[in-house]
Amino acid sequence: MKRVILVRHAKTIQHGYDQDYDRTLTDRGVDNAERISMELVKAQTVPDLIISSPAVRATQTTRIYAKSFGYPAGNVRYEKKLYSGMPTTAFLQMLQEVDDSHTTVMVTGHNPTIYNYIEMLLPDFSLDVPTCSTIVVEFDIERWADLMEYTGKMIHRWIPDLL
Repeated sequence: MKRVILVRHAKTIQHGYDQDYDRTLTDRGVDNAERISMELVKAQTVPDLIISSPAVRATQTTRIYAKSFGYPAGNVRYEKKLYSGMPTTAFLQMLQEVDDSHTTVMVTGHNPTIYNYIEMLLPDFSLDVPTCSTIVVEFDIERWADLMEYTGKMIHRWIPDLL
């Protein structure tokens, strides 16, 4: 069994779009990330590999989650293309290349691409993905190389407004 935890970065400041990469989380965003990451801990669904966009808001979100999990911040893998809009085919390939010693991989990114990744992994996905949404998708596979589109099953979905 393999799992992917997909996280849309938490709430950010509304100004500064001319410096989009450097936008930071709001206090509400920090609080949401802390609460939802603890829901993952309660559900005993923590990653053994974390991959994140290097944009400041995604990095801040990822570090909050990592702290909740006891995951060393220095072990987070940053993928620049998660910020610039990695195509779904490249995202699938990235997951297929994960070492099989990892059971649960968390990926932190941005909309619309994080939505596109979820939609590609799950059959008939059409739910909203607001900031700090966290969706856990499970696959009945033993090897990451066997991961295929539309074969996942959503086992958890947390969004800030529903906590």
